[in-house]
This record gives sequence, structure tokens and C-alpha cells, in this order.
Amino acid sequence: MNGTDEAPIRVLIADDQALLCGSFRALLQTAPDLVTVGEAATGAEAVELAAVHQPDVVLMDVRMPEMDGIEATRRICDSPATARVLVLTMFDLDSYVHAALRAGASGFLLKDTPPADLLAAIRTVAAGEALLAPSVTRRLITEFCRGAPAPPPTSELDALTARELEVLTLVARGMSNAEIAAHLRLGKGTVKTHVSHLLAKLAVRDRAQLVIVAYETGMITPAR
Repeated sequence: MNGTDEAPIRVLIADDQALLCGSFRALLQTAPDLVTVGEAATGAEAVELAAVHQPDVVLMDVRMPEMDGIEATRRICDSPATARVLVLTMFDLDSYVHAALRAGASGFLLKDTPPADLLAAIRTVAAGEALLAPSVTRRLITEFCRGAPAPPPTSELDALTARELEVLTLVARGMSNAEIAAHLRLGKGTVKTHVSHLLAKLAVRDRAQLVIVAYETGMITPAR
């Protein structure tokens, strides 16, 4: 409800460990603007419940029986549902980060994230923003740096204006809309509009996907 009469953010929990599921449910109950709409113990069940309950956010474990959280994320993000997926895992592995983002996840956090930060992350992802744990962001950039030399910018960036390219660069550097607005001396609404145009022109879901496009096209290189 976010302190107003807005509808609460609907959250689906997907984790095969009953104790953790219960802990997440109890944590969500402390936040009046969040509500648990379902709990899944497998990836397949998460896909099914996401279709039934139409949550705003899915808290997704990676390692689950029958279908892992990466494949479940891919199926949910490929479906007509508008749910955004926040992946939570015990494992700070680059392969999980890449796979989750490529599957369409809007965020990636470790399970030792402080409770207040997790609640804030759910609200951030529900608002359409992307969120990565700081350590994960650093590892992601390092991995890109170790990869093959980046190719020159591709035609998919040709449709962007000079200002949009500038905004995309700053998004990839991890800046928020407010920080970009201050850096470019633009209004926050103007920056939000540029970001919306970037999402539409590049056909991606959120800021995490924008970061991937920026690095994979060679538009920018990791900061030294």
C-alpha cells in the first residue's frame, strides 16, 4: 500500500525449503504494503502458481526439484504474465547471475541479504527497476571483462538518439534515474522517459537487461 490506498504488492514465494519459505512469509507479513499470494516448492509449481495468482513479484530460489529456478524464471518471463522475478540464492556464482538475467530476472540477491534490504528490493523490482547485490554487480562486470573482446556497437543501437545512448551508458554504470538527472542536468521525468524509450527500442524488460545490452554490444567497457 506504500502508505497510501494503493493495492499491496503481490508476492509469490518459490523455495523448496519449508523453513525458508516460512521465514520469507513471516517477513512479508511485517510489511503492510506486501502480501504473499502463494508458495511453491518446485520450479514447475512456481510457473503454475504465477499463472493462477498473477503476482507482481516472484521470489525465486535457484536450486529446486523438478524444474530449477532459472528455467522457471524463463517460463514466467516468457508468459503473458507481468510478474517480475527476483532471484534469491545462497550461491554467489557468476553462472547463476548470468543465467538468471538472461532468463529475464529483474534482480539477483543473496539469501543473507538483511530483511529490510530484501523488502526494499521487492518494492524496487515491483516498480520496474532492476536490482543486483553489490558483490554480484562487481562479479558480473569482471566476467564481462574476462570475456572475448567486445564487438563494435551493433545495429540494434542505431535507432537510439545521442541522448538515449548517453542515458544507456549511465544506466550501465549503475546510476539511478535521480543520479542520471543530476549528472546530465535533466528533470527526473525526462530521464524516466528516455529509459522507457530505451526499453521499448531495445525490446527488453528492465534496467538489468539494458546493462547486458550495453556491455554485449560493446557500447561500453567495464570501468578500470
